Parts: sequence; C-alpha cells; structure tokens
Amino acid sequence: MGFFDLLSGNTKTISIEEYLERNAIVIDVRTSMEFMEGHVQGSKNIPLDRIGSQLAEIIKYDKPVITCCRSGARSGSAANMLKQQGIDAINGGPWQNVEACIK
Repeated sequence: MGFFDLLSGNTKTISIEEYLERNAIVIDVRTSMEFMEGHVQGSKNIPLDRIGSQLAEIIKYDKPVITCCRSGARSGSAANMLKQQGIDAINGGPWQNVEACIK
C-alpha cells in the first residue's frame, strides 16, 4: 500500500489505469488559479472547498471518480468525502500522476 492509498483510505491498491478503463471522470480539487497553470486534459475543476456543494453534479455523472491535486493531500480528502457519500472514488495523487496514465 502506497502513501496515496493511505491518504485516500484505500485498503488495497486500485490503479488509476483501472479507473480510466471504467471511464472515470477526473476531478482536480486545486484552486482555479492552480488548475489554469496545468491540468489533466478533460478534467473537471472543483476546488476542495466546493466538493460538498457540488455533490449533486458529481452524482449526475454516474461514473467512478479520480481526484487529483498538487501533492495528493487535498485529493485524498476529496476522495474520502465522495466515498462517504457512496461515490466510487480514488485518490489519483498529483495531477501529473493521472496525466501519465492517460493513453
């Protein structure tokens, strides 16, 4: 189990690639300024402090979710929040980790 698995509360390693194969959406939880500096193509920018107010929108996607940020800490918090609401989510860690997995 890796560092980001511990942050996200995962008890087994689930790969970003597996989630991408399941057509997961990528939610970048950094601020809009950070997001504009670089992000995963096609990702949604929902800053961590707005995740709770955007739950209805996230649920409407009806897809698994990969959260990402700059270091993995905020995305770990976001993934845990989503899981508590019954959303299938994992922490992708830094956005560059997720980007590197996209084929």
